Amino acid sequence: MTLIYTLDDLPDVATKIIKNVNSKILLFDAEMGIGKTTLIKEICKQLGVQDTISSPTYSLVNEYQGSTELIYHFDFYRIEDEEEAHHIGFEEYLDSESWVFIEWPEKVTNLLPEDVAHLKINLSKEEKRVLTWGE
Repeated sequence: MTLIYTLDDLPDVATKIIKNVNSKILLFDAEMGIGKTTLIKEICKQLGVQDTISSPTYSLVNEYQGSTELIYHFDFYRIEDEEEAHHIGFEEYLDSESWVFIEWPEKVTNLLPEDVAHLKINLSKEEKRVLTWGE
């Protein structure tokens, strides 16, 4: 699926992701500043999170309570190796059957299960976001 969007379109984009991904483990692949966290915030909002949603850049993981289940948001930008993720029990989060959102998934490639949704975000020439997954 491919979606081209602006910030005004985020609620609709988040709804489409939730309804159409094939896994509750979402990998967000994009350059710095493209909008991974902004999109994750909107998805969390759509899933019923009432708390303030922020990037877990320094804590590695944030936990949120959605309307029906927990959501885990990881940001692995600052880790040096996969062992750091292993030490925080990353695999247990993956086995939790909760929503798991992962920024910078290339830092933990060997720890990821096969059943994930890989979302790629690029910036178009018109400064719109181009989101692709499942292709």
